[in-house]
Amino acid sequence: MPSFDVVSEVDMHEINNAIDQANREVNTRFDFKGVDSKFELTEQEGILISAEADFQVRQMLEILRSKLIKRGVDTKSILEADVEVVGQQATMIVKIQQGIESDLARRIVKMVKEKKMKVQVAIQGDKLRVTGKKRDDLQGIIAFLKEANLGIPLQYINFRD
Repeated sequence: MPSFDVVSEVDMHEINNAIDQANREVNTRFDFKGVDSKFELTEQEGILISAEADFQVRQMLEILRSKLIKRGVDTKSILEADVEVVGQQATMIVKIQQGIESDLARRIVKMVKEKKMKVQVAIQGDKLRVTGKKRDDLQGIIAFLKEANLGIPLQYINFRD
């Protein structure tokens, strides 16, 4: 029986490369000369942006976005928190969204069932498995999910016939 998996994954190697490129750009830019500013990948799957002022952190966020786009990482997969200013240091945590949350997974299952196609959708941890008798039905589901604006990037892997 044909099947495929729906996942939302980000290539952490590309994230790391984008952070390195963004750090290099910030270190060479004239408006950041003499400013203690940097990007760091933290243990909790997030990026710490730190600088001396709020507006500098916002500029650095735009630099990071441009580097992520150039590396092929979808910017829907990052969630920005508020800028926190403590003394002479402003910081922002940018979360990297990995996997499909259970609420969104249930919403996707409901949307597919409302479509009334002959497929079954099963939630398996942070991914969805879609199975059906016909390959055309599965390709229709992929097209349907691509058109749906779900707020996170989706990938379709393990297509088996």
